[in-house]
Amino acid sequence: METLLSVIIIFGLLVFIHEWGHLYFAKRAGILCREFAIGFGPKIFSWKRNETVYTIRLLPLGGFVRMAGEDPEMIDIKPGYEIGLVFNAARKVSKIIVNNKSKHPEALVVQVEKIDLEHQLVIEAYNDEGERIQYKVDEQAQLVQDEQETQIAPWNRQFGSKTVGQRALAIFAGPLMNFVLAVVILIAFALFQGMPVDEAKIGDVTPDSPAAVAGLQEGDQVISIEGQPIDTWEEMTSVIQQHPNQAIVFEVFRNSQQQAISVTPAERVGQFGDPEGFVGIARPTEFSLMGSIVFGFTQTYAFMTMIFEVLGMIVTGQFSLDYVAGPVGIYNYTGEAAAMGIFVLMQWAAALSVNLGIINLLPIPAMDGGRLIFIGIEAVRGKPMDPQKEGLVHFIGFAFLMLLMIVVTWNDINKFFM
Repeated sequence: METLLSVIIIFGLLVFIHEWGHLYFAKRAGILCREFAIGFGPKIFSWKRNETVYTIRLLPLGGFVRMAGEDPEMIDIKPGYEIGLVFNAARKVSKIIVNNKSKHPEALVVQVEKIDLEHQLVIEAYNDEGERIQYKVDEQAQLVQDEQETQIAPWNRQFGSKTVGQRALAIFAGPLMNFVLAVVILIAFALFQGMPVDEAKIGDVTPDSPAAVAGLQEGDQVISIEGQPIDTWEEMTSVIQQHPNQAIVFEVFRNSQQQAISVTPAERVGQFGDPEGFVGIARPTEFSLMGSIVFGFTQTYAFMTMIFEVLGMIVTGQFSLDYVAGPVGIYNYTGEAAAMGIFVLMQWAAALSVNLGIINLLPIPAMDGGRLIFIGIEAVRGKPMDPQKEGLVHFIGFAFLMLLMIVVTWNDINKFFM
């Protein structure tokens, strides 16, 4: 239950902040955002605020912001149709009743001769007397079909009407917010837990760990390991990692006295799948507001660098997909992080947020990065790509991603349950 709750909170937060980035900058550009969704599939519940419907959907595998103009409008009214018109105080059409007109006795029923709900915002129709009359349509008029209301999207409210820069920012804002979230989480981590410093000094010692059993204590200043001088935390952990299941001698200062302590690091699987040693000690910390802010940015950059290194190794074949985690693997690792405490979970959430931002920016069709590539091509060509061709590319990319997700998930199942 703890793992499930942690996953729901973390993934809900990561997806929410990502999609909120899209929503905020799209609305700033004047784009009509029809829906803000967390999850995919059937709706669990929804509510509407201003022009946007906010929904929680059944499958917690991401989210989306549905912007006007990105998909073909579902309701198509052609000449010859009979529709009902409801007017506002300014005598503009505020509702267009597509069917079930008998349920709207207040509506004026007319036969459409010409309709333009994108540019001119007019309806030309014949009334009961056979007169052809032009009616002005309000920019926020609602199309009512099967008693469901859908706001019209004039051209100036559609995604495609905005400048290349505005559209690019609306797309880039999602991953950007994931990077911002990571920075905020890591600043909070440093403020409450302390900012890790690069000193060859023992921080917290995990009970019953190799370090605790050997007698290492918090505050011990490490001078050398196996006769090798040690000045930084990175140097110390590097030596420890190189000696799994091998006794090594720590020379430490404690209470102004130098001591030699033999420690045998335990073995675990390292970042790239190789065995490495660990002794169960935490990095020393200090508390500083400015230092915490700097730590938030530098650690986020460190996560980004590490993820790009792994991606590079995957591309060059130096890193097996067996070590890439899908939903099942991430669920399992999140449970392990939650069991280690809130501060480990915070660092894990920050790393996931950075990972989500980077993966979304990769130039893969159907991802934010793929969409930015098409916007960039438009900027160079001076005209947009054919929407049907672009849609086909995104569809193929999405199908590839789903196939990759199935493969990675199967690997996760084999790894953790078989």
